[in-house]
Amino acid sequence: MRILVFLCILFISISSFAQTLKIKELEQQRKNALQEISNTDKLLRDTKKNTNTLLARIQLISNQIFSRQKVLNLLGQEITGLDEEQKRIEAEIVVLEAELKNKQKNYAKAIDGMLANRQSENKMLFVLSGKSLTESYRRLRYLKDYSDWRSGQASEIKEQSTKLKERKTALLKAKTEKVVLLGQRTTEQANLKQEETNYQQEVGEAQKKQKELQKILTQKRQQAEALDRQIAKLIAEEVARQEREAKRIAEEKARAEAAKGNKAAKAKPDVRKPSSTTAPVSSENVVLSNNFASNRGKLPYPITGNYTITTRFGSHQHSKFVTTSSSGLDIQSQSGAEAKSVFNGEVTYVAAIPGYNTCIIIRHGNYYTFYGNIQNIYVRQGDKVKTGQSLGKVYTDPDTGFSQIHFQLWQGTNKLNPEPWLR
Repeated sequence: MRILVFLCILFISISSFAQTLKIKELEQQRKNALQEISNTDKLLRDTKKNTNTLLARIQLISNQIFSRQKVLNLLGQEITGLDEEQKRIEAEIVVLEAELKNKQKNYAKAIDGMLANRQSENKMLFVLSGKSLTESYRRLRYLKDYSDWRSGQASEIKEQSTKLKERKTALLKAKTEKVVLLGQRTTEQANLKQEETNYQQEVGEAQKKQKELQKILTQKRQQAEALDRQIAKLIAEEVARQEREAKRIAEEKARAEAAKGNKAAKAKPDVRKPSSTTAPVSSENVVLSNNFASNRGKLPYPITGNYTITTRFGSHQHSKFVTTSSSGLDIQSQSGAEAKSVFNGEVTYVAAIPGYNTCIIIRHGNYYTFYGNIQNIYVRQGDKVKTGQSLGKVYTDPDTGFSQIHFQLWQGTNKLNPEPWLR
């Protein structure tokens, strides 16, 4: 029975520990989402209200609503987690109380028996009244074991009482945290309602200026399509150059091995060694590619300051008038923000592209990162860069008052969604 109770308590404790870790992880995700909202709030306050910035404002509020919904979802998961935690603690308390009650009952019986037999006064008589030396020794041994058992029971009762008190404290804490989270959820729901109202106001204003906005959207879409074609061409050329370089190295190695084989053949005509005909990829590229891939989800954001993503990878419908489609991420930050390399690599391209100011491509083995809309450049083609190294100052839009970088990630000639790669 005791083993069964112990296993039951152990199982509940392990489940409770795992649930606590999950709740902490959800709490951290919620804090990150709230930080995104805070950054977006600041950008909205700093953005002037005019026709040129109307689309940017709609995108910012849309992203703010997305982050707020994420916070509410995480709060819901945390509250559910605390509910489960509360039920587990309550179940553990029931088991502990039953076990404690049983121990106290057994201990009380032992004390009553001892008092009834007045063993504390007759121990020596009890031992000496044995019919033989062996029986007296057994009685002495029995008294010692009985005394040890009583002491053990007293210690176990004390330990059980302490554990029970701790679990009751944990239960009270879980209930308090739940009340706090419920209050936060009410606040966040009110914030979401206000943001949705602001969104409708901005969209209403956009409806009045539909023709002007469609013109701006068309221009931006054309610029984005031209950029995609240009980047695809540049990366395809770089991939082809890397393949040619690998082939050249392989051919040189094959010639060197053939020459070595011919020399050995003259000394020992029967000994022949086949030459390699496979074009290996540069060992440096392999290491860099593997290191880059192993850092998925850990790469730093490519811009300094309190940044927020305004355009995500793929197509997104923000409203009837605002649909964005992007091969990367648009990330906004305060005026004067700098672009940063997300990983070690080599600068393979630095040049101006219409609509995106100066742009940089960095090769990380078989991976490539693109940084667009940079004003002042700190690096040159061929430079080796480190993770977090500043590449240049991002262009600040005079209408919005903030800096925005366009960031893309490629694996060879395949476009990837950069967001899951960033921490």
